[in-house]
Amino acid sequence: MPGHFASRTTADLRGATLAVTPPPLATIPFPAATATPPTATGAFAVTPTPGAETTETPPAASLSSAFSTLEGRTLAMPVVGAKALDLRDNFDEARGSRRHEAIDILAPRGTPVVAVDEGKIAKLFTSKHGGLTIYQFDRDDTHSYYYAHLDRYAGGLHEGQYLARGDPIGSVGTTGNAPPNRPHLHFAIFELGPEKHWWEGKPVNPYPFLMKVK
Repeated sequence: MPGHFASRTTADLRGATLAVTPPPLATIPFPAATATPPTATGAFAVTPTPGAETTETPPAASLSSAFSTLEGRTLAMPVVGAKALDLRDNFDEARGSRRHEAIDILAPRGTPVVAVDEGKIAKLFTSKHGGLTIYQFDRDDTHSYYYAHLDRYAGGLHEGQYLARGDPIGSVGTTGNAPPNRPHLHFAIFELGPEKHWWEGKPVNPYPFLMKVK
């Protein structure tokens, strides 16, 4: 982001002063919106096709610059009973031909899953890879929280519902492509673009934020 610089002065050989104003820093324009929904960059990304079943595509391996925009937030641990010291940073691990871009939190099947932040449910989606999933936007509609491999949704959960931090949303399971003997929550964060599409965004590593949970 361009900064603001105060004018500086420097003496010339005659003792007078000359004003020196640094040129403005270059800005990086945000890519223009495309006519059709682009491929997602979040975990288990999907490309909606009108009139057809939604298909999944590998996400691009790009890091988000959104880390600092979440820095002041205190997220809840999404899996009840999980401890920060038990987590492992597997954001950059390979998953076949793609990068994981999420964190896996192991827990017994049926362990409650809660909303990490306040905000509305943008989409309840059944994915071939992610199984029962939830896309939750934050209160500012700038980031999406993604919960996958759920065993079931919490009773009455619906799209458009506004959640408070810590509200129950489901339970840990192995739906989708999760190993049946390894129940866990696949949790991801991504930064939304100006179009606010639930199926796309720039991945943000959840691990540093969950490590701050006490």
